[in-house]
Amino acid sequence: MRHWAKVEAVPHVVVKLWPRKSDAQKQALTDILSRGVMEILGYGEDAASVAFEEIAPEDWSKHVYDPNILSKWGQLTKAPGYGPLPSDQRNKP
Repeated sequence: MRHWAKVEAVPHVVVKLWPRKSDAQKQALTDILSRGVMEILGYGEDAASVAFEEIAPEDWSKHVYDPNILSKWGQLTKAPGYGPLPSDQRNKP
């Protein structure tokens, strides 16, 4: 049984991507993300979890861009260089 009391916070990273990335690529990215959570955010090895969600290219806008990028633009720490901008961002330099 796992013990929740020892964990102060549990960062969970979800990577949404198009299909066809290899297991080796996913594992390499998992390792980098996990190290970042530990080294940069100061959490222990047991704190982080990483998941991959494959989204078909034709479903990207409906399932990723619109709900997770466009509607949460102010929360992004890195914006993509594709797709429409939110209406309040269109006239900014």
